[in-house]
Amino acid sequence: MQTAQSTPIDFLPILFQVIVAMGFVVVTLFATHFLGPRRKTSDKLETFEAGVKVVGNARQPFSIKYFVVAILFVLFDIEVIFMYPWAVNFRALKMDGMIEMFIFMGTLLLGFIYVIKKKALDWN
Repeated sequence: MQTAQSTPIDFLPILFQVIVAMGFVVVTLFATHFLGPRRKTSDKLETFEAGVKVVGNARQPFSIKYFVVAILFVLFDIEVIFMYPWAVNFRALKMDGMIEMFIFMGTLLLGFIYVIKKKALDWN
């Protein structure tokens, strides 16, 4: 059984796609900068935050729950991403792959139960 060997020429389409994508970004940035309108009004130069008028100091403390929920979302989202390669190779992994995925899902479930017990997702 022969294995497929990669040569540098096989990566040429990927390199071409990266060059085209970067070129598109650079051309778009320069085009909007040079072709766009140049109206600088006091309203446009003001600090803008989602349509809310600026009031007070930006350095006021707020709840850490926002960051905890964001970090937990990223953590569980990345764990779900690890399931995709397993699903693609499900038949090739056979019973060993199934057992390993049950261990992985059990660990994920234990982490989720821990988060629920600590009430990290409660907003009150």
